[in-house]
Amino acid sequence: MSNSMREIRLDGRQVFSGRVLRLEVDRVRMPDGGESVREVVRHRGAAVVLPILDDGRVVLVRQFRYPIGEALLELPAGTLEPGEDPMVCAARELTEETGYAATSVTPLGRFFAAPGYTDEGLQAVLATGLQLTNDAEPDPDEIIETEVVEVDDLVSRIVAGEIRDSKTLATILLARVHGVLE
Repeated sequence: MSNSMREIRLDGRQVFSGRVLRLEVDRVRMPDGGESVREVVRHRGAAVVLPILDDGRVVLVRQFRYPIGEALLELPAGTLEPGEDPMVCAARELTEETGYAATSVTPLGRFFAAPGYTDEGLQAVLATGLQLTNDAEPDPDEIIETEVVEVDDLVSRIVAGEIRDSKTLATILLARVHGVLE
């Protein structure tokens, strides 16, 4: 990063600490010498999974998202446990949320959820060789429906506004860039 753009933390305080995130308010010195305040959501990161069945269809989940007041169609994903490898998290979340287990998980790339206010990094993961198990066990506070769709439906559902979750959109783009989804 160019030092001409770097902001320096002068001081700060933790405003909230919860199960998944922390909120910090920092005072920073800007490159031009001025000062500003940054509200930052600290998050340990997550993995998002693109599960592709042997016939090429994609496994999605529908889940109610309280902050926006509606259910979204998205790829399975979950928060990393402290020190957890994102590939392990991806495999675990896939099985917990959908009941599918993957024989192969491959990294597709990393990205940030919303770097204007959070440090949450996500690892996109391709999951293949899927086998349906009886091990679906969403977290107690999750109600999840599984939906299997054709690859062609992904793009049409994005265009129609049915898929609007950023981690899902970014992972689909990474998969297309890598030639996984045509």
